[in-house]
Amino acid sequence: MGRGQSGRGDGDFVEALARGLDVIKAFGPTALELTVSEVAARTGLARPTARRLLLTLEQLGYVRSVNGVFSLTTRTLELGTSYISALGMWEIARPHLTQLVSRTGESSSMSQLDGSDIVYTARVPVAKIIAFSVRIGTLFPAIATSMGRVLLADKSADELDEVLATPSRSGIIPRVTPTPAELDESLGLIRERGWAMSDEMLSVGIRSIAAPVRDATGRTAAAMNVTVHAAETSIEHLTTEYLPLLLETATAVSEEWSNLSMLPIAPEQPSAEMPVRRAPRQGD
Repeated sequence: MGRGQSGRGDGDFVEALARGLDVIKAFGPTALELTVSEVAARTGLARPTARRLLLTLEQLGYVRSVNGVFSLTTRTLELGTSYISALGMWEIARPHLTQLVSRTGESSSMSQLDGSDIVYTARVPVAKIIAFSVRIGTLFPAIATSMGRVLLADKSADELDEVLATPSRSGIIPRVTPTPAELDESLGLIRERGWAMSDEMLSVGIRSIAAPVRDATGRTAAAMNVTVHAAETSIEHLTTEYLPLLLETATAVSEEWSNLSMLPIAPEQPSAEMPVRRAPRQGD
């Protein structure tokens, strides 16, 4: 059964909405442009259904078509940036990331888990050539990245099994894929020392370290990294010079985020333009 054909037994599940989201998710870094048939194949939907959904999304402004080939529009960013904006974490992290980059001269990013992938939610880049182009929304397999390993290390055994059972949507095959035993050992070490490193696991030349950004409960809400080119920066320099700065920055963002999330939320005042609805009485 394809992704688009998976359903739910309860009556509150809206199959059409789920299928529409499947169509959007069919696009990715290695599938920027797709025909109706390709979308149908990638989602498991019937071709007529895929066509109707694409045309609906086109009318809503989320996709465009040229000569029968469809691609996403920038409006799809609203679906993710609304979530990021709601968290408020990026606004907190922005000055800290910028300062970190100014001190290291290397790119720094933040990400969260999306299935078995990490999704980039913030980034302050520097002008250096690396193997992959990275932007907000980019997906990479979590097991091959330092940020992904930081995020995986915070999961319980059951949560980790569920995450790793989810197929990657990144379209990228890591240069190095750890065995389950190797991954368990690595995650145990990350839990002990509080940071992770990926040394050319995703691709040749990419070396990075990452630290957790924690919420008020102590859970890892996001991960923050410093990425370098392996030919330019040694592991020793990365861990002795950049790691302390990264840990300092991640701690500062964690503290600000925790303090913000613990502030009481003022009750929303009714708008003067909208009538205040009375609470329903018994029997209404």
